[in-house]
Amino acid sequence: MKFSFGKKSSDDSKKTILFVCVQNAGRSQMAEGFLRKYAPKRYETSSAGTVPISQINPIAVEVMKEVGIDISKQKPKDLTEDMMRNATTIINMGCMDDKFCPALFVPKVIDWGIEDPKNKPIEKVREIRDEIEKKVLKIIESTKDNAIPI
Repeated sequence: MKFSFGKKSSDDSKKTILFVCVQNAGRSQMAEGFLRKYAPKRYETSSAGTVPISQINPIAVEVMKEVGIDISKQKPKDLTEDMMRNATTIINMGCMDDKFCPALFVPKVIDWGIEDPKNKPIEKVREIRDEIEKKVLKIIESTKDNAIPI
């Protein structure tokens, strides 16, 4: 199944993908890191949370370094209306907290339903990282027809 970008754009225009989750400390930060590494230049990316915490999950930072991506300088950010308005596509990573789930606040969101790495052993966080990487690569592969697979 594919989801077309929310904004009308030509193939040469910038496409902004916003990854959201509750704390913006693990899944969304990893997705942002992968998209920065793999995406064509016409892509921009950001991540944010409905209730961001003060720092990125250190195990998420560690498993990303294992694949050559440094997300240690990224910071959790509040999800803003400007971010949502300016994004061509918004992807919810999954929800651990129904009260603050981004899917409740964000219209036309794609929900990946990825498990939260919070308080998980490093082996599990590696599995989550690999799942995120596969999904990000699918986004990039779909650029030919200007659609995002969900």
